[in-house]
Amino acid sequence: MSFTLLFAVLLLFGMAIFGRHFIPLPKNIWLLFLAQPLVMAGTSMIVFVGGLLASKIAPTPDLATLPITLMILGTAISVVPAIMLMKMVGRRKGTIIGLFIGLSGAVCCFVSALHGLFIFLCFGSFLIGSTMAFVAQMRFAALESVAQAEDSAKAISVLMTAGIFAAILGPEVAVISKDWISSPHSFAGSFLALIIMMAIAICVVILLDPIIVKQTQERLTSRPISQIIKQPPFIIAAISGAVAYFVMSFIMTATPLSMHEVDGHDLEATKWVVQSHIVAMYLPAVFSALLVRFLGVHRLMLLGSLSYVLVVWFALSGKEVMHYWWAMVLLGVGWNFLFTCGTLILPQSYLPHERFKVQAINDFTIFFFQTVASLFAGIILFKQGWSTLIVISLPIVILMLLVSLWYYVLQSRKGSLNAEAPNYPEAAEEPEKVKI
Repeated sequence: MSFTLLFAVLLLFGMAIFGRHFIPLPKNIWLLFLAQPLVMAGTSMIVFVGGLLASKIAPTPDLATLPITLMILGTAISVVPAIMLMKMVGRRKGTIIGLFIGLSGAVCCFVSALHGLFIFLCFGSFLIGSTMAFVAQMRFAALESVAQAEDSAKAISVLMTAGIFAAILGPEVAVISKDWISSPHSFAGSFLALIIMMAIAICVVILLDPIIVKQTQERLTSRPISQIIKQPPFIIAAISGAVAYFVMSFIMTATPLSMHEVDGHDLEATKWVVQSHIVAMYLPAVFSALLVRFLGVHRLMLLGSLSYVLVVWFALSGKEVMHYWWAMVLLGVGWNFLFTCGTLILPQSYLPHERFKVQAINDFTIFFFQTVASLFAGIILFKQGWSTLIVISLPIVILMLLVSLWYYVLQSRKGSLNAEAPNYPEAAEEPEKVKI
């Protein structure tokens, strides 16, 4: 075991134990903090290993990004079923079921690497993506676990910080364990290690307490979806999340292939850039609660949009390792700011008893666009080149910048927004507490 991996594992468990005893947040937050990166390592492993393995066993190089696309498609398709399942059986049981789906996906990928079966890699990636639909709901479970609204930003900050460990665990485990078991194209050991991590995550999630949420009486009539999605908070939150994921996935999916397969950079340099990107996605979460408090969501969203503008500039400046590194780091930071803002804005658009359907629509929108981005990333890269791929993303970045300016103007007119206390539409009755 490398020092980096050992340090990351010890730090992950150490922070969870320390936070549980010394930071005034519910136990569930720290259990989710511990379980999330163990599962999310699967996505970083598919991004890093999936394209490289697929390029060797796929019928044609154009299909090298298909496992990544199917992983994201699995997330998009599974969003609504995952949320509806959680509504029926609760967050805890629903998450456990979702993690078992991911465990099955890791087994399929293991079989694929062991026998060189492309179809198993695709199916396994799809199942791992389906699990991410359940993992995506962890952020709402975190928001619903806190008793005080002012702790919302802290809970999201803690949970997103856990992604730093996913950034380290996925690629590190993939490289270190790839030859644990002999296989024609390596990486069988990588997926065996993922199976072990998924199993540990299931054991952690079993320890979650029931979540208590304030909920209006179910007999209250929910507003039509058409009315909800016309609200500025929903539109801004959905666009922020969708653009964050679209641009991130579009560029990130193509980067390992462009670096290693097209430009000939070695595997270590490619791994470093991918790891740096994923760390940059989650490291700002350490400070996001403070940033939200002192800058406000409207300014943070604007900073995220400007980060994406700089991504385009660096990506078009050259193809050396540092050009890729700067583009991918800024891509990660921009994603973090935009996704955090979208998550904090969304609750302003729904009443508590409307949360499941609105969250489902929001997340389906996000992951649908992410699927489209990853699907076309490999095709455009191999047929048109890296520069064309980046230019195609420019109009989407400009759209996000305009939406950010719109939100900035709205908030400047009405005064500073306290994002930590969502402004629900007025309920007709006093809320009651419900376990989910």
